[in-house]
Amino acid sequence: MALRGVILGVNKHLLQEKVIRLLTPSLAIPINTQIVRHRRTKHWDPKWKLLRRLKVMKVKLPNYNEKFDELSEEEVRSRLKEQGILPPRPWVEKQYFISSTGGIFEPYIPPEGDGKVSSITAQGAKQNIEFLEKKTKTMMSVRKIRQFDEDFDSLQFCKDATKTYIKMHELMAAQDKENIIQYITERAYPEVMHNIENKTLHWKFIKNIELPRIVHARHTQVITAENIFAQVTVRFHTQQMLAIYDRFGRLMYGSEIVAKDVLEYVVFEKHLSNQYGIWRIHAKIIPTWLPPKEPSKITFKKAIKPAVTDLVSESSKTTSNNETTVAT
Repeated sequence: MALRGVILGVNKHLLQEKVIRLLTPSLAIPINTQIVRHRRTKHWDPKWKLLRRLKVMKVKLPNYNEKFDELSEEEVRSRLKEQGILPPRPWVEKQYFISSTGGIFEPYIPPEGDGKVSSITAQGAKQNIEFLEKKTKTMMSVRKIRQFDEDFDSLQFCKDATKTYIKMHELMAAQDKENIIQYITERAYPEVMHNIENKTLHWKFIKNIELPRIVHARHTQVITAENIFAQVTVRFHTQQMLAIYDRFGRLMYGSEIVAKDVLEYVVFEKHLSNQYGIWRIHAKIIPTWLPPKEPSKITFKKAIKPAVTDLVSESSKTTSNNETTVAT
């Protein structure tokens, strides 16, 4: 009971002091009031005072308002040296990757009348002699290809090239822009996908008239001696069907019934230095002696003109309507 009385007395005294402070105006604060720092405000264990002071690091902030254009070379060098920054170098080089060449190196020149001239005739014999003369460089390039690809075989390559050739045309007819890049190079992509939008393509491979064969092979170095590309030209003599329809469903070129014999020289390219390089279609060689193709039919929406009988019937109807209105 005594302790309870003491506590009540202390609380009553504190309450009276608070009431007096609230009632007295702010100007009534004594002038000689002094803030006293008591011992209880300090840390109880001062032995770590030095470590607490060392815990705070003073960082010298850079002057962001300083203009480096107005400083001399020596001043800029000293500023970079203070911050531990190496001076910038004007690198002009840009990193890039060459996945295909930009054209055909030493393109194959098809003999005139190929596919029509027999080898028994004088012109056919002349073509065979020219082919043997050019075969030396082709064999050297095939030997270079086998240094990177030991399993390279001409017969197996022609079979794989036929599969790639068929798959590329099927994807082109389907307008598959994502998967077709696996069968053609970046150089051939715009040529293959040009002007096929809003069109329907029907293409079909029927048979081989002659087995495909390698007629030309070359290799070259790009920028460095280790970066080697190889190009192989394959002769395809096939029978195909092609029909192109416009956006209105009208036939523009070809036919789905009539098959045609097609003689083509297709260039395949591979990045030999790349471990994961594959043979892809790079271009097609069009001979200069080839006659120009027939242009496709230009289709457009035809404006429907009213017939003369329709105009006569409309005029008769208007006259009859006028007569009925007058009679009424």
